[in-house]
Amino acid sequence: MSESGGSNSTTKYLLLFAAGTALGSAVAFGAAYGLARYYAAQLEEKEVRKQRSVSPSRGESLKKGSSKLTPRSSQSQVPINGLPPPYMGRSSNSGNQHLSAARGTRGYTIDLPARANSLSINPMTASPRVAAMARVDSTQDDLISGGYDDHLQGASGAASRRETESNPDSALAYHRAPTISSSGTALPSAPGFPPTVPPTGPPAPGGVPGVFFHAVPAADRANKAAKEVVKGGSLQYQHSNNLPRNVSGGNLQVLAAVAAQQGVPMDKVVVVDASKKQKQELFSHADDYCRVITPEVSLNDEIEEVTSMIMEMMEMRKKWLFQPVVNPEQRRHEAEAATPREVVPDPFEYKPVPASSHVYQMVDGVMRVWSDSSRQHPVFQVPGTASEFFTEMHRILRYSALGPVKSFCHHRLLLMEQKFNLHIMLNADKEFLAQKAAPHRDFYNVRKVDTHIHHSACMHQKHLLRFIKSKLRKEPDEVVIFRDGKYLTLKEVFESLNLTGYDLNVDTLDMHADKSLFHRFDKFNLKYNPFGQSRLREIFIKQDNIIHGRFLAELTKEVFTDLEASKYQHAELRISIYGRKAMEWDILASWVVANNLYSDNNVWLIQIPRLYNVYKETGVIDNFQQMLDNIFEPLFEVTVDPATHPQLHVLLSQVVGFDMVDDESKPERRPTKHCPPPQEWNSKHNCAYSYYAYYIYANLYVLNKLRESRGMNTFSFRPHAGEAGDIDHLVAAFMLCENIAHGINLRKSPCLQYLFYLAQIGLCMSPLSNNSLFLDYHRNPFPTFFARGLTVSLSTDDPLQIHLTKEPLVEEYSVAAQVWKMSSADLCEIARNGVLHSGFPHACKKHWVSEHYWRPGPEGNDIHKTNVPNMRLKFRYDTYVNEMQLVMGGALAYQARKAPKSIE
Repeated sequence: MSESGGSNSTTKYLLLFAAGTALGSAVAFGAAYGLARYYAAQLEEKEVRKQRSVSPSRGESLKKGSSKLTPRSSQSQVPINGLPPPYMGRSSNSGNQHLSAARGTRGYTIDLPARANSLSINPMTASPRVAAMARVDSTQDDLISGGYDDHLQGASGAASRRETESNPDSALAYHRAPTISSSGTALPSAPGFPPTVPPTGPPAPGGVPGVFFHAVPAADRANKAAKEVVKGGSLQYQHSNNLPRNVSGGNLQVLAAVAAQQGVPMDKVVVVDASKKQKQELFSHADDYCRVITPEVSLNDEIEEVTSMIMEMMEMRKKWLFQPVVNPEQRRHEAEAATPREVVPDPFEYKPVPASSHVYQMVDGVMRVWSDSSRQHPVFQVPGTASEFFTEMHRILRYSALGPVKSFCHHRLLLMEQKFNLHIMLNADKEFLAQKAAPHRDFYNVRKVDTHIHHSACMHQKHLLRFIKSKLRKEPDEVVIFRDGKYLTLKEVFESLNLTGYDLNVDTLDMHADKSLFHRFDKFNLKYNPFGQSRLREIFIKQDNIIHGRFLAELTKEVFTDLEASKYQHAELRISIYGRKAMEWDILASWVVANNLYSDNNVWLIQIPRLYNVYKETGVIDNFQQMLDNIFEPLFEVTVDPATHPQLHVLLSQVVGFDMVDDESKPERRPTKHCPPPQEWNSKHNCAYSYYAYYIYANLYVLNKLRESRGMNTFSFRPHAGEAGDIDHLVAAFMLCENIAHGINLRKSPCLQYLFYLAQIGLCMSPLSNNSLFLDYHRNPFPTFFARGLTVSLSTDDPLQIHLTKEPLVEEYSVAAQVWKMSSADLCEIARNGVLHSGFPHACKKHWVSEHYWRPGPEGNDIHKTNVPNMRLKFRYDTYVNEMQLVMGGALAYQARKAPKSIE
């Protein structure tokens, strides 16, 4: 460049800057400033070109009237996964030239008038920008928009953009960027926007035509100036001369400048307020995310055989698992309900139901049902016998121990974990912004269900201590127990223990789990005794006592009051049926109904302790068959004729599932197909876990089929499994259960862990409880399971022994968030899992999660109810689909390869 040329350009620069300032608005000032910076950069760039005698660093220049695309500087372009950097192009449209660029799922289009030195506001970016555009000379055009080129932006501009994008209310407008197909053709643009010009220039080295990302630098000071001016509601243009349809911002000076520049009279412009629906549409981009794509697995003979085994194990689960006849999809027309009481207004109302003609009888440990007294054709058959179940269980154990199976599953689990880590790195900010855009909802007011909590330990220590002191002060003369041949009052009981109300504190209560309980489940059970006294346990936390469980009922109501005060916390209290005698059901039902124990924030589960050996030693029962009779005969009787046990009929309408509990770490002999039937199991040794599991499951299966045919509610099987003990506990749970409590032993078996993922079996985990009993907190696999995609939820287990606060479930979430550095999206996803694991009514889940909560992916989520970003569930769904496609594809290939040999 000659000196005279530089002088003329400098003069232009100063004149344009002064003219822009004289316009009197911040937008014009910002635009002029951006234009001035552009000319300054041009001067510097041309001087560098002259000194170095190199080609222009910003690509080939476009001749006037040329339609060839000009590639931008590679310094501001980042090819992703081998895709080419972006290109910028022009096309003729009504005398104007349009510049289009894609930025992830965002984009903006700039109207460039044909005349030089003209100014135009860019209204379609996610933040307010001022576009400065000019023609360099008659032979060379070089385009620039405020906030586009990296080398013209600084750190302050980047901060400005982050601030602007984090505040959606300050955005001018938003639209999805037009997409360019892999063939290079332009896909249809959004209505009202100029069409996208497909890139026709040469791709970057190593690049391939297709969709691409590029780095977009921050807005400059002109952008900041415009942001200060543009505030308020929404401006809507009713003119069609290349004006945007929606622009956020209410400054009339800005509007007048745009309208005047485009030649639109102000009387054709109308100011309207943006509605909530419009805002939701503007920010619908929050559902899109940067997807992590991994190379496809090359199938070989080994992988095909492994995937065939995995599909075989999945088919075994499908065979055994109870599935309701009417699924949620068929009930989608039902109205949602905020509380269970909206579904059943009076939960204790007994509605007479006619008796059915079904007859039943226990045969080899499983209830057999016939449609009438003729007993010709049994109905509601179990999918298989005990011998078949144990045979298939051993087959899964054999498959899971194979080296190739373990290697394949371990590799897939690690890959899914790394995918999640990459997803968080790429999309954490987008997830956070999506949560911020959801009004009202946050972690504290999303529904959280304690999916694993025992009723006898549902209160915290201070709560129980206050209750005991209160009763000792207010009801000292209440007769509470019969011991040593005489009746004792509450005061006499404490005097016999040399305790007064003043002596009582949390330390003397001695119910908190400490270091001495690690791997000592026997000592843990003793912690249920207040002050170390079993008589106080019978008085305060038993319902079958001389006061008919009145104290425990009052404690339970206080716990319900705490849950209802929090509104968004719910529980599934587990209460015991031991199987020692058949009348236990009537005692329990009478206690619940007589004390009106109901809360919209609670549903009941029945837990069955595996204590056959204890009852056998004490002479209560003679064989395992008697225990099964005591548990299940009353249930079949009340199902066939509810009038025989009306209170039990009412209680069962509030029960959602059955649990199976006890110390899993006890050594046991793994059952085989040659195990004796229950009526012949009269040994003093306890039955194995899987032996219990099959016979409880089999009777529940028949009971559910019978209740389903009668139009009554059914029960899920949700046992404790995998807290300790052998791996066959988890195999039995995989085959029979909807979800389980604990499951920490899955860390020992990659195959079972992968199977639990593919089957999406819920894990109701209690890391603080495990920390006291079996596994240190920092070694707990919960965060690993969560990252890999297993459906995990947090629960408390035993707040009386484990937790210290009034809200033990929030305490569980709090510790997990701090120790494992979980984000708000993580916590809300875990809370959503808890609701889905729970047995709360279908109508409530529709209100708490989504109208279609049972559907996978974002279709089954409503961020306004769960505060879980849709992109998180989209990632989970995409990953799951990829894994299922791999497994099913490999299994089909294996079958196709083996088919000719089988024919021969």
